[in-house]
Amino acid sequence: MLPADFSRLGDEVVALCEAGVDRFQFDVMDGRFVPNLTFGPDVIASVRDRTEKPFEAHLMVEAPDELAHRYVEAGCEMLIVHAEACPHLHRTLGHIRDLGAQPAVALNPSTPASEVAHVLDLLDMVLVMTVNPGWGGQPYISTMEPKVAEIRAMADAGGHDIDIEVDGGIAPTTIAGAAAAGANFLVAGSALYRDPEGLGHAVEDLRARATEAVAGA
Repeated sequence: MLPADFSRLGDEVVALCEAGVDRFQFDVMDGRFVPNLTFGPDVIASVRDRTEKPFEAHLMVEAPDELAHRYVEAGCEMLIVHAEACPHLHRTLGHIRDLGAQPAVALNPSTPASEVAHVLDLLDMVLVMTVNPGWGGQPYISTMEPKVAEIRAMADAGGHDIDIEVDGGIAPTTIAGAAAAGANFLVAGSALYRDPEGLGHAVEDLRARATEAVAGA
């Protein structure tokens, strides 16, 4: 939702639903863990009634445990925390589950896949960042694709039925590599709004490219 028009956020949610998106990710930034400020829980709550599609909060914050309950109350079914911000990751994930939300972990580009090796049993999803978090519109870091494949292999070997999401620089020219590596959720922001043929075409085009890449993998 980062590239959306914040002055008409509810209408943007409706437009994206009509375009065919599967769910919504809100990039929550605190100006400390990343150098930007974005969505507070009240803003998210204000548009929750505009769709029944799932909301996920990507908590790019220094103290996710303190804020988690606010985003669950705002209507987010999934909370994504950064491994780099959680010194007691098991406790944080358990806290999210106790709040009634699905726990997920994000990894910055420089953070190895091994950071989630011992919490896969507690997760619904792993998010592999293919940009450094903080700003939209950054170029895709293709060298993260082996990390996606590594996490998929770890999950499969351990019998963990988890999703793998990729976020950052997803566009028509990059989505195939992420999907072929094993990601089954792909976050697109700038690419949707930059498509000259509109949101609906952007969603359809990205989905078709990802599907083709998986079929050929």
